[in-house]
Amino acid sequence: MYDYENSPESDLIRRAKRGDIKAFSQLYARIYKDLYQFALYMTRHTQDAEDAVSEAVLSAYENLSNLRKEDSFRNWMFTILNNCCKKMLRRVRKGADRLDDSAHARIGENTHEPDYAQWHDVRMAFDELEEEERMIVAFSVFGGYRSEEIAQMMDKNAATVRSRKSRALEKMRSALS
Repeated sequence: MYDYENSPESDLIRRAKRGDIKAFSQLYARIYKDLYQFALYMTRHTQDAEDAVSEAVLSAYENLSNLRKEDSFRNWMFTILNNCCKKMLRRVRKGADRLDDSAHARIGENTHEPDYAQWHDVRMAFDELEEEERMIVAFSVFGGYRSEEIAQMMDKNAATVRSRKSRALEKMRSALS
């Protein structure tokens, strides 16, 4: 019996490309929390975040054969999710900010979350950013991506990403002080 839980990501990707659903499920399980947190910060609503993650995972599964580099699976998944979030944001752009209290609880699961007042202030500062700035900060914070990787995912120059990230973080600092 194959040990999915302790298998290297590259083995799981090869197995998933051959149609092994358990291998794909294990890959998904390893990054679900990061995907969900990214989507939640981008969409600002738990149901929209869940929908975006579901749509991204389905799309990734259907298009897994298009993954060229096995070592870029995580980047590829976040790129798909980013596109799903953008689509979702366009759909709900007319709506008000709907981040609810259940989102606060989910974001904080198994993390060192600051108290609610601090979290709320940071959330408000994050919301003041433009869509592209939010994506850059979210990729950096939740995905742990370097500027070069973010630039590749967003089809931008790495120096541009670094400067926009710096400006976005400065906007947040200003809003928080």
